[in-house]
Amino acid sequence: MHVLKIEYPVADYDAWKTAFDRDALDREGSGVRRYWVLRPTDDPGYVMIDLDFDNASEAEAYLGALRRAVYSSGQASPASGEPQTRIVEVVEAREY
Repeated sequence: MHVLKIEYPVADYDAWKTAFDRDALDREGSGVRRYWVLRPTDDPGYVMIDLDFDNASEAEAYLGALRRAVYSSGQASPASGEPQTRIVEVVEAREY
């Protein structure tokens, strides 16, 4: 499994969440298997998103689409800073 990790500051979480929920790129249809939206407990104006994919090529394609269609539009992505992104491979996981 591969995870596209995204994080950035947002000026208005509710506005950001509304845009996220519009799902402009069809996460499920683009290969996203699961996602998490996280916020630091000490900074509610910052979001972190983990998107799970079966393979790296799906994650890379989705990141490219985000850059072209979402991050270039203030209305589609009301972030107040440049997103930091990274695609990582899960090499071990365990649940307790």
